[in-house]
Amino acid sequence: MESFLYNQMKYGIDKNTNAPSYMQLYTQIKADITDGVIKYGEKLPSKRTLCAETGVSVITAEHAYAILCDEGYAEARQRSGYFVIYKESDFIYKDAPKKTPVFQKPPQHRSTGDFPFSALAKTMRRVILDYGEELLVKSHNKGCIELREAVCSYLARSNGMKVSPDQVIIGAGAEYIYGLAAQLIGEDRVYGLEDPSYEKIRRVYGANGVKYELLPLGDDGITTEALSASSASVLHITPFHSYPSGVTAPVSKRREYLAFAKEKDGYIIEDNYDSELTVSRKNEDTVFSLSDDGRVIYINTFSMTVAPSLRLGYMVLPQRLLPEFEDKLGFYSCTAPVFEQLVIAELLNTGDFERHVNRVRRKKRSAAQA
Repeated sequence: MESFLYNQMKYGIDKNTNAPSYMQLYTQIKADITDGVIKYGEKLPSKRTLCAETGVSVITAEHAYAILCDEGYAEARQRSGYFVIYKESDFIYKDAPKKTPVFQKPPQHRSTGDFPFSALAKTMRRVILDYGEELLVKSHNKGCIELREAVCSYLARSNGMKVSPDQVIIGAGAEYIYGLAAQLIGEDRVYGLEDPSYEKIRRVYGANGVKYELLPLGDDGITTEALSASSASVLHITPFHSYPSGVTAPVSKRREYLAFAKEKDGYIIEDNYDSELTVSRKNEDTVFSLSDDGRVIYINTFSMTVAPSLRLGYMVLPQRLLPEFEDKLGFYSCTAPVFEQLVIAELLNTGDFERHVNRVRRKKRSAAQA
């Protein structure tokens, strides 16, 4: 039986905004779920009800529900409709139930990128012609402003992350950025790492003198028991497609991580590599975007999405850490070549990057349905 809420439907579509109708529906329903207006186990309105009350098509309603299901807010039950599976108690980590690890087949690392070479070569030629000898000028210590601004715009479009260029630090690959994060947060804390996890994460922290604990993964992320028993106050997590397990943390687990960091007065390093190339119709909610108290450092690279040879990544700092970064690490020169920074900025600004991501997603969805 549908919740009494839908006797007085309150969802609507704003025709004066650029946001697609399915995203407007998704955002409104998600807000009701996370605010507890629609509770765990309750049935969501039928697609027919949504269509009748908001004037959208069935395809639009299906699209909104598909995203809610992708992100762990709801699930579809055959011949019964859609039901809420998000629980507030799921992110109170001390009380969450024990889960048995169920690992997926490890993802295969590519030896070369599959970004269209013709588009990449065209962009490289354009950058050389447009910038000329400016390519020989030293980059700002945090990275070229063109790329930092382009990253901010992209994150706002794709992940709903509202950040400023001052918060973005460009570097030559993930390993270098892991080292910056370790130096910024300091070696006087214990770091909690996923087990299993990418070997270089452990090695980089070890090289920086950081003490760490290996926290076992369950089928939805680090187990609640491991979090409860841990002495760590910093978590390094790969919430989307952790390597080599393939585990993806749903929104409830991501909020559990945030609750952990808040209780420990600590931080989360969110390593979101490979997050764009998914079968989902939109990017997963980042832990950074779910945080409201500035405890998350966000890291991503362009190695998986463009090419492994592009040793180019970025770190997004919360506002509260900017003064400390400037004091401790602001003197470091940017390690990424100016030319490559401007090429990536151009790919982001022209839409070539997102068109590539969408092509890969469509291809993966087709393969999954075959």
